[in-house]
Amino acid sequence: MTEPVWSLWLVSLAGAVSLSAQEDCPFDAASAFWNCSSKALAAVPPGAGGDLLELDLSFNRIERVRAADLKSAVNLQTLLLQSNQIQTIEEEAFHSLVRLERLDLSRNNLTLLSPSWFRSLASLKKLNIKGNQYLELGERPLFSSLQELRFLSVGNDNGFSTFRKRDLEGISFLEELEIEGQNLKQYEQGSLKSVRLLNYLILSGLSTDILSLFIYDIRKSVVCLELRNMKQLNMAHFHFPDQAISIAVQKFVLRNVELSDSSVVQTIGFLANMGHLHELEILDSRHQGVGEFYGVPHISSNIQVLTIRNMSNDQFYAFSDLYTAMSLVKNITKLTAENAKVYLIPCVFAQSFHSLQYLDLSVNLLMDTALDHSLCEGAWPKLQTLNASQNSLKQIQVVAGSAARLANLSSLDISQNNFEAMPDSCVWPKHLRYLNLSSSKIDRITRCIPPSLEVLDVSSNNLQEFRLSLPHLQELYIQSNKLAALPGASFIPRARVISIQGNRVFGFSEQQLEDFSNLETLDARDNSFHCTCEFLAFIRSQARVSQLCVGWPRDYLCDGPEYIRGKEVGVAQLQLADCHFASVVALICISLLVVFLVVALLCYKLHAIWYVKMIWAWLQAKRKPQRVCSKEICYDAFVSYSERDSEWVENVMVPELEHTSPPFRLCLHKRDFTPGKWIVDNIIDSMEKSSKTLFVLSEHFVQSEWCKYELDFSHFRLFDENNDAVILILLEPISSHTLPKRFCKLRKLMNTKTYLEWPRDEEEEPVFWFNLKTAVKS
Repeated sequence: MTEPVWSLWLVSLAGAVSLSAQEDCPFDAASAFWNCSSKALAAVPPGAGGDLLELDLSFNRIERVRAADLKSAVNLQTLLLQSNQIQTIEEEAFHSLVRLERLDLSRNNLTLLSPSWFRSLASLKKLNIKGNQYLELGERPLFSSLQELRFLSVGNDNGFSTFRKRDLEGISFLEELEIEGQNLKQYEQGSLKSVRLLNYLILSGLSTDILSLFIYDIRKSVVCLELRNMKQLNMAHFHFPDQAISIAVQKFVLRNVELSDSSVVQTIGFLANMGHLHELEILDSRHQGVGEFYGVPHISSNIQVLTIRNMSNDQFYAFSDLYTAMSLVKNITKLTAENAKVYLIPCVFAQSFHSLQYLDLSVNLLMDTALDHSLCEGAWPKLQTLNASQNSLKQIQVVAGSAARLANLSSLDISQNNFEAMPDSCVWPKHLRYLNLSSSKIDRITRCIPPSLEVLDVSSNNLQEFRLSLPHLQELYIQSNKLAALPGASFIPRARVISIQGNRVFGFSEQQLEDFSNLETLDARDNSFHCTCEFLAFIRSQARVSQLCVGWPRDYLCDGPEYIRGKEVGVAQLQLADCHFASVVALICISLLVVFLVVALLCYKLHAIWYVKMIWAWLQAKRKPQRVCSKEICYDAFVSYSERDSEWVENVMVPELEHTSPPFRLCLHKRDFTPGKWIVDNIIDSMEKSSKTLFVLSEHFVQSEWCKYELDFSHFRLFDENNDAVILILLEPISSHTLPKRFCKLRKLMNTKTYLEWPRDEEEEPVFWFNLKTAVKS
């Protein structure tokens, strides 16, 4: 009882995990793509309907594909089931997939293959069933119903042992056929003859005997032949029914193979059978030897393209001068030796390439002196394109001088080297049109750059400016530097393409773009655009910008001002003050002026200036040193009067008061003020030394400025000492309203106290003098 319970629990747990993983599968409605890759699914998830075009179920744990799983996916075009654990596929599992074009069942656990799986797949073009556990492709023709099939991959690296004639029955044309068969033991002669045209055949891991049988069958039908994953390649053991055969292969590829000096010689001998061969590739392989290719047959080679990429050799430093292979390279027009540990090409060998037009020596070990030797006089006479990027070059003038020997060189790539500095002048090939100096640690561009260039790439360096005249330049790639502005059009007037992506450009103007009359493409993405009002206005007014700029508007973002950082240039909105600063300042100034005028008016109406002036004068006077009689009264009265009333004061009042018995001591400004002393100090000191302040009021008094000052200080004294030290004499009738309104206490005194009025009748003068003397004495 316990075992069934545990089994039920495990099934439930697996179902729960599968359901949870299904919920994580993203569905892209735009492309109708359901991505369920790497979700730990144990079964095909439900829900695949008619709206689904692509379904990726790779890298899961699916063991079985049932008939009902994909029944509703009638429009499915791509089904990826590779790298699962599929052991069983029900007969009708793919019956409804009539529009399926690609099916990948590789890297599963299928042991038996059934033709019924593919019976309804009339539209299938790509099928991959390699990497399973089957020993053969089946008892009946497996692919006879797949009339549209163009790409097919079969076999495995452990159990696939038999390939029969019926296996490819019904297939007459294939773009690509891959057969993986490390353990393939039996091949029925003529199994591939049914395929009348095969563009690309990949044979992986086959033994020499089986391989020779395959090659004999496809000798007339294959355009490109690739041999892959072969250890100790030995073509000397190839056995063909005919002693001399002609193989129609045009391209021959060796990938992940182990070569020795002797196997290279054997391979060259095998290539003699390929009279139409014009391209040879050796990729991701290993060579064990020093290049002593003794016994190389003297064959007429038509090879025009030779590619050696990612070739390892532990003894590369002992490689020979390759003189034994010089006769084989005379017709080569394109040579690539990338990442092959090339550190030198002997001059004599280089001079053997009479037809070479393209040479790629990138990702190698070339130094300045070695390159100079490899480009010796008479070498590479027809060379037009040279790629020496990612080597160990350091002196650009040496590289330029070496390349100058190549009379026909028009394109040179020396990027990703470590050039220390650029001199002011260099000698280059006369016809050089393309130069790539990207990622070379250059911090300055000089006249070393040839003026004949049409394309220049100096991207990913440390350039801060570009001020070099290149009148013929049409394309400039200067991205990932430190430029703050567009290069001037006067330096590159014919530029059609400019790439300044990833610099520090703050912006560009309408005039700058107009100066580039031939400009067709501008890539200014990922710069530090300072979105000023002028820049934004220009961007929005020019429809040409959207047509000219690559990645517009998504990759053009404001870097400043701070409040719009990160927004697209085309939609950024600045504040009013940023765009109309002068108007805002003028408005503020006008507002301040209005406020100032209002405050000034209020100060005038409320006599604020008078109060400030009085307080300041009084404080200044208070800070003066005390006088000798500061503690005693020196005068009985200080007389304040207008200069126009001086005749009455000096000839009438003063004699009457000073010549009486006892006499009064009066303080007059004409007589008693200290000469040279500030008049305000004189007024204040005289008032402080006097018991009374006697004002002779008249119309002249009111109009006198100094009399007003004396009234001001008297008014302040009333508040300061809280006394009645003021005597008012009306020399002539005057209304109390004539006095300034701010002298509120004086006005009150005139309204509430009796003041002395000079009589019109002489008989009343004695009474006036009596009252005045009494007032002064009090």
